[in-house]
Amino acid sequence: MVDLSALSPAIALGPLDGRYRAVAAPLVNYLSEAALNRARLRVEVEWLIHLTDHRVLPGAPVLSETEKAYLRGIVESFGAEQIAELAEIEAETRHDVKAVEYLLKRRLDAAAQAPGVVGADGGASVLPDVHEIVHIFCTSEDINNLSYALTIRDAVTQVWLPAARGLVDDLAAMAREHAEAAMLARTHGQPATPTTLGKELAVLAHRLRRQVRRVEAAEYLGKINGATGTFGAHVVSVPDADWEEVARTFVESLGLTWNPLTTQIESHDWQAELYSDVARFNRVAHNLATDVWTYISLGYFRQRLSAQGSTGSSTMPHKVNPIRFENGEANLEISCSLLDTLAATLVTSRLQRDLTDSTTQRNVGVAFGHSLLAIDNIRRGLAGLDVDAGRLAEDLDATWEVLGEPVQQAMRAASVAGATGMADPYERLKELTRGKRVTAEAMREFIASLGMPADVEARLLALTPASYTGLASRLVGHLDD
Repeated sequence: MVDLSALSPAIALGPLDGRYRAVAAPLVNYLSEAALNRARLRVEVEWLIHLTDHRVLPGAPVLSETEKAYLRGIVESFGAEQIAELAEIEAETRHDVKAVEYLLKRRLDAAAQAPGVVGADGGASVLPDVHEIVHIFCTSEDINNLSYALTIRDAVTQVWLPAARGLVDDLAAMAREHAEAAMLARTHGQPATPTTLGKELAVLAHRLRRQVRRVEAAEYLGKINGATGTFGAHVVSVPDADWEEVARTFVESLGLTWNPLTTQIESHDWQAELYSDVARFNRVAHNLATDVWTYISLGYFRQRLSAQGSTGSSTMPHKVNPIRFENGEANLEISCSLLDTLAATLVTSRLQRDLTDSTTQRNVGVAFGHSLLAIDNIRRGLAGLDVDAGRLAEDLDATWEVLGEPVQQAMRAASVAGATGMADPYERLKELTRGKRVTAEAMREFIASLGMPADVEARLLALTPASYTGLASRLVGHLDD
């Protein structure tokens, strides 16, 4: 039997790295193991530069601009060669962060032969002599928490948020286009007060947009304060440095928010908050997928086969299955289950440190990947829909009993205004409409028999299920608020 694990990476264990690789691929640049190692290398390099630039360590050399450019170039050029080299080093160290430290030290030694890299005095580079500054005063979590914050922030802002905003924009455009398309509503699955298709889509767009704004406002926290968050080794080794200021300015230089109070780990509360907001977006998107699926089953939407990219049923040639929305549902459920687990697990660490967060955080990319895949499918599904105006009208015209509500309320208002003969409006309309199909003629005969004021009667006689949509079309305009 052929060992599939020895074949191309395309022979993947998980669907995000196999069947759905094309959609999930943008996240690889941020949430893969390789991306995490690149971020670790960046943090180590910037910490070295920060300490030397700010003269924190007595006797440490000042780095020249070419030396700093060389160091940052190590991060910029990080690719397949460095990934393979790191794997070799980690096979010996059995420690991922230590492997990054050793890789950087190798590059410090190589600086002596690098063209154009000179020291601040114009002579030979001092980089081969600063080994002991690399990773100084750092526990692995000092590097890891900052690296995760950087990679998660960039994955959210560069990949997930643009996709989520795209879904909201697509849905909002559909809502505006169909703002006046009258549609029979269904509460508890039963015919209810008519609305418009656009207004119902606008509700979902508005809900999704609120969650997007919460994610946009997320804080990404970081710390660099040593083994138990006390700056213990720092103060003993370099007592004259303002270590809180050094830490704060370094974390903020990375574009993160400094967390001054931690144990060995940054508490990950910001991650739990972020994942809860993304999961809430997912759940609203799941509601969108199930509602659109239902509208398709009712015939309100027709699917264009070419746009759905589907053969349909393998045995029933007439069918166009709503697979985009079903795929979206399933992937949103997987994403939410992972995000919920991440949010619940990461806020707890035994005493000053345990390693449950280490394994847990390696699944962040999977959680976002399934959400990204679902968003992509739902957007593709929406793009392949046409509204069947005839089907909408047919349902409305078959349910004149929904006008029982406005007739009843008009009777109440007329009674308050002094009209007589308006008693028991609810009971009278219930007798006419409950459990019955009411025709247009029957409803109009009933209205005419009530003896209502002439202006009220005229207004009700002109009403149809299709025109009984209140302010629905105007409410869509709130998407522009």
